[in-house]
Amino acid sequence: MPAALLSREDAITRIAEVFREHGFAGSSLSAITEATGLGKGSLYNHFPGGKDQMGAEVLAHIDGWFETQVYAPLRQSDDPRVAITAMFDAVDAYFRSGRRICLVGAFALDATRDRFAAAVQGYFTHWIDALALALAAGGAADALAHAHVLAESAVAGIQGALTLSRALNDPAVFMRQMQEMRARLNAALA
Repeated sequence: MPAALLSREDAITRIAEVFREHGFAGSSLSAITEATGLGKGSLYNHFPGGKDQMGAEVLAHIDGWFETQVYAPLRQSDDPRVAITAMFDAVDAYFRSGRRICLVGAFALDATRDRFAAAVQGYFTHWIDALALALAAGGAADALAHAHVLAESAVAGIQGALTLSRALNDPAVFMRQMQEMRARLNAALA
């Protein structure tokens, strides 16, 4: 797509992929201009705050996707089992069955975390809280606190499976762990 026709959302998506490939610190403006087709002047016109603004907008874009596809359905579903199954399906699709890293997780693991602490923490907190509500609504625990521990374990398991899958260059690791977590959460529901 010519740069003149590139939407802001498309630019943010392409910038996110550069960050996934090179990390935030390792993503040069040259790599970003190549991926987006936008010159440095156009990039600064769209993102006057520079790479920090790009990072913040990429994280906000990811959070927006997770809000509509994962968090809100977990919080609002009348059937927690269906919502949790849909969460696993959405997460599997988003992370391309373990072939795509979690960019928020990558930001959390390096010095970038402090720069974007609120966005990084919010992503994980919102996911855990929404999943805990669904688990509690489904009778998975006597108290929301116990459901929160189950949710925390599931999100940690997904993130760990992504890391291990990437480290071993074996997406099947991610798939096996996703199946295990699905089974564990379904067994916990009343």
